[in-house]
Amino acid sequence: MNIYIVIQARTTSTRLPKKVLLPLGSKTVLEVMIKRLEKFKENLIIATTNDGTQEEIVNICKKHNIKYYEGDTNNVLSRYYEACKKFNLKDDDIVIRCTSDCPFVDAKLIQKAINLYKTSKADYVSLGVHSGFPRGLDTEVFSFKLLTQAYNNATTDYEKEHVTIYMHTTIKDKLKIDFLKSFEDNSKYRITLDEIADYEAIKKLYEKLGNKEEFSYEKLISTLKDNPEIFEINKFVEQKKR
Repeated sequence: MNIYIVIQARTTSTRLPKKVLLPLGSKTVLEVMIKRLEKFKENLIIATTNDGTQEEIVNICKKHNIKYYEGDTNNVLSRYYEACKKFNLKDDDIVIRCTSDCPFVDAKLIQKAINLYKTSKADYVSLGVHSGFPRGLDTEVFSFKLLTQAYNNATTDYEKEHVTIYMHTTIKDKLKIDFLKSFEDNSKYRITLDEIADYEAIKKLYEKLGNKEEFSYEKLISTLKDNPEIFEINKFVEQKKR
């Protein structure tokens, strides 16, 4: 059983084009995220598009020696599945889904989600909405076998666009689903990147963190609490509906 983190990344975001290429300190948003996940680098896969807009993302992958796959822009489920097939994942291999608009994703929280997946013998584990963690640390854990099942059976555009909808919504009654939850409710904080206000908040937070990637979740939260003006920058941004 191996562990793979698969990150969907594209430059064609409708609300903030090329958001993963925006600068944070001396790096791009995507490079900060890659650095934050260095523990998993050997099995990190970037699932990008094949529509001719992906060159800069591919160049970042080549620069940092990161595995990548170029697939369908809109059918993200097929892109995920084909990325895993390219790198020969087995049925019992663990897939962690992250998105490239979450540059501060936390490797230790991902490991906790993996541990919960193993100990609870769940089919699907989520750190996401209603977890108590800030929006922007979202993590989903499932097997390649379940991803294959979703790929083979999803029928709607909605299921194909959002990768895990088939798992946690369409067949939720057939699965054991578990959630990694925070002991403290910090869900008011928004550190995901959808609009320019999000970028301004993330950039300000990164500056307060010394423009360095090596910070703990505890340090992230204490910095947000000590600098309430950061919360004010993007508190009005509405999360895009699935």
